[in-house]
Amino acid sequence: MLRLERSADDLAVPAEGSLRDRVVLITGATGGLGRASALAAAAAGATVVLLGRKVRALEAVYDGIETAGGATPALYPMDLAGATPKDYADLATAIERECGHLDGIVHAAAHFDTLQPFEQQSPEEWNRALHVNLTAPFLITQACLPALRSRPDAAIVFVLEDPARVGNAYWGGYGVSKHGLQGLASIVHEETESTNVRTHALLPGPMRTTLRRAAYYGEDTMAQPDPAHAAQAVAWLLGADAACMRGKVLDLRDGIHASSRSGERLSEPV
Repeated sequence: MLRLERSADDLAVPAEGSLRDRVVLITGATGGLGRASALAAAAAGATVVLLGRKVRALEAVYDGIETAGGATPALYPMDLAGATPKDYADLATAIERECGHLDGIVHAAAHFDTLQPFEQQSPEEWNRALHVNLTAPFLITQACLPALRSRPDAAIVFVLEDPARVGNAYWGGYGVSKHGLQGLASIVHEETESTNVRTHALLPGPMRTTLRRAAYYGEDTMAQPDPAHAAQAVAWLLGADAACMRGKVLDLRDGIHASSRSGERLSEPV
């Protein structure tokens, strides 16, 4: 099972060139953390495959990477909510065909509508939340695992939510899906622990994102930290220097920074 690891302030920063010659798939690449992670991974030398729903938004991230001098990224428009198992298999095939290999996946895509009583949540919204936030990471990981296993060192990064927070009232399908994602990350780690594929999870603190703004109506979201800090941690986890974090959750929540130490298992309350 994955274990909780408190982050030291200077721990999760990728070294220059640490992702050179690596190909990394980032889902939700136009969102707050996804976009920042794409920029951070590219800055560390990775060739990034940008997956998202909106072509223009993907092109904007593409332009940002090229302007910063990163390797030319690849665009893969896909609506995870409507994708089928074949679509995910085609994604894995296209990455190997066009990029030659795959060294990492960042599951940064997330769907959140609004806080509401579960009895008022429509079946359609429930299914969409579970598909985008849980089923899609399962299918993408399953489809891409053979490509990852063919590399000398590969990494999968799952982005979690504070389980104590999203287990509260009104978080609905989003909260359930994030609890499920924690379980999925633990299972993937258990099944790949003795292979070249590392499984990591990231537990960010509050960030300046659209999802945060939708969930906290009265809060000044712009006062929250930029996702760039968490994105640096994502890029670090993708590299070989993060081997010490294999099977662990990197916890970036405010107020609990400490020297790194092993903590609770992922299946227990964080």
